[in-house]
Amino acid sequence: MTLALALVMPALVLPWGAAAATRRLASLLPPREACAALTAAAVLLTGGTVAALIGLFHVPFLASLEQIPLARAAAEWPATVPAAAAAGAVLALQTVRAARRWYAHRSVLARAWASTGDAVSDGDLLVVPDGDPHAFALPAWRGRAGRVVVTTGMLRILGPAERAVLLGHERAHLRGRHHLLSLTADIAAAVHPALRSLRPALDFHLERWADESAATAVGNRRLAATAIARAALAASTAERQPETRGPLLAVGTGPVPQRVEALLRPVPVRPRSHRTRAAVVALAAAVSAAALSGLALAYGLHEYVELAARALHAG
Repeated sequence: MTLALALVMPALVLPWGAAAATRRLASLLPPREACAALTAAAVLLTGGTVAALIGLFHVPFLASLEQIPLARAAAEWPATVPAAAAAGAVLALQTVRAARRWYAHRSVLARAWASTGDAVSDGDLLVVPDGDPHAFALPAWRGRAGRVVVTTGMLRILGPAERAVLLGHERAHLRGRHHLLSLTADIAAAVHPALRSLRPALDFHLERWADESAATAVGNRRLAATAIARAALAASTAERQPETRGPLLAVGTGPVPQRVEALLRPVPVRPRSHRTRAAVVALAAAVSAAALSGLALAYGLHEYVELAARALHAG
């Protein structure tokens, strides 16, 4: 059973290094591809972690399939029951934490939609009569299509061209279903603590994706940078701050100075140099290997139990 634990532990440790590699990989890619890499890594690493824990939790069950009573398995492999119990407890905790994140996500959406009851509708735009400057993308909810929510206070601060940037930014969030990507990273963080660092990285690249979409829509990167900076600064100085963590992505999310600086540079493109491409491939391979290790080690644990059972029967 010591060998069995040694098989599982790498799957639980590797996500720490894989998360760091994923953040580095995302920094080398354009925003859209960076978001895809971060979300895929969150899903794969979560799956690998859960697979390893399920494999460890099922060791007593696997032993019973080999016609080894639990009492004898515990006598021969003293760590069997404690390790399986620990894995079961962790899985239960992960389930509760993930369910709470999902419930919080839905609760924020419900409250956000309820707060737009007195809003004036104009196509996909909801204008809320509120002096505080705020704007965010409100995802679809119970048959209602997603909307861009903007307060009258924000509209007063921005000029017509800057409003076009702001609306383009929030519409990009809705088109790309960015709230689902954010929710995926949030649930992954509930499964493994190493994956918590992917959430702020994903939030940043989601905002960068929306920034680039807005800049493309208006055809002026400097105008887009100015509008994003003004809107974010205005929102940050408002007296009342909306709950934007989770499904609501606002223009002021993430490190705004870095976002503005990126808009003042040329349009980001995929890596072209051989050295950068090699780094991207190497990082992607490392993250994939770490993510798939959980599945491979869970299978190896199953094979180990079968071999150990045969040896026990032969003895």
